[in-house]
Amino acid sequence: MKYIKDIREGDNISETYLCRKKDLGKKQSGDDYYALTLVDKTGTVDGKVWNPNNPGIGEFESGDYVHIDGFVKVFNQRPQITINRLRKLNEGEYDPAEFLPTSKKSVNGVYRELMELIRSIKNKYLQDLLNAVFINDKEIAKAFSEHSAAKTIHHAFLGGLLEHTLSVTKLCSGFADNYEMLNRDLLLSAAMLHDIGKLFELSNLPENDYTDEGQLLGHIYMGAEFVGKKIDAIEGFPIKLRHEVIHCILAHHGELEFGSPKKPALAEALALSMADNLDAKMETLNELFDTAVDDGWLGFQKNFESNIRKTTNWD
Repeated sequence: MKYIKDIREGDNISETYLCRKKDLGKKQSGDDYYALTLVDKTGTVDGKVWNPNNPGIGEFESGDYVHIDGFVKVFNQRPQITINRLRKLNEGEYDPAEFLPTSKKSVNGVYRELMELIRSIKNKYLQDLLNAVFINDKEIAKAFSEHSAAKTIHHAFLGGLLEHTLSVTKLCSGFADNYEMLNRDLLLSAAMLHDIGKLFELSNLPENDYTDEGQLLGHIYMGAEFVGKKIDAIEGFPIKLRHEVIHCILAHHGELEFGSPKKPALAEALALSMADNLDAKMETLNELFDTAVDDGWLGFQKNFESNIRKTTNWD
């Protein structure tokens, strides 16, 4: 099998991939085309079906495993497969494990780091809360280790939610070291819990799509509700601390237009929103650079509203 990470310009491709996304587009001529997002365990690549009426293109939808024949071109410094033939595969014709994108880091190692940060929390009630979620609730702990953090934009792979959470928490730890006004225990606890609602908003890989509940409620509300229930099971948990933890979760996207029901009203909520945004953007860049064919400009990137390229390697 030729994995996505190994494809190069000019390659002829005859391989199976998971079609994560299928969009219908229009050429300047007015004719239809399909824009596909194809994945395997090593990465993601764009695919184009320029002639959907070609008899070699079978019926398929997002979420199907497909065998494609085509060739690789480069567009905006990234590989793109022009597809001439496509067939939807039946169950038993593929191994799902080959199509589950996975963190490059050791999931066990990342989880151990998160546990060390939990042990560093001095507030008894916050320590009890984190233990209740990440240690005592075995089902949640297992799901958290395996889940993705997003549908497509960043950390959309097995272990992505865990990796993103640890990264945000470590950034917040640095903020707490630098700004004395910040309550470290509150900030780090909120960082570890901020995206817990992703467990309910997104289905498991390989589908990794929004659940019905996720579409209706969103991960911010569902995360705040989940954490609120965990808090209510802890005897004597201070009501003001409850409000502050949940506020940080509700405000972690920073702005109302970015989906937060509340804007940050606490220093910790502001710091968390910035750490979350920073990690998401840096991982998005990391994934862009991973698929770039060289150090050239990648073209206008909507997520950054700018043309992007890697920094020159001076070594």
